[in-house]
Amino acid sequence: MRKLDWNEYKEFKKYTHKEDKLAIAVDFIKSYYNIYAASDVYEMLSEDEIGKMLLEKRAIKEAEDLENFMFKS
Repeated sequence: MRKLDWNEYKEFKKYTHKEDKLAIAVDFIKSYYNIYAASDVYEMLSEDEIGKMLLEKRAIKEAEDLENFMFKS
């Protein structure tokens, strides 16, 4: 799996109206990497230290939890 490019994320973050960092990260992964499946987004986030922190903050422990989060935001 690819690593998250946090410099590109910061640039992407400048142009979004959302304030939730996890929601922005999910949108960024969808847009920048063309990854839409919750399981793939979860895998990418869970393999990154900052991504892990974002998931832990929301108590997201598996792809299904992330999928529920994605459809709520």
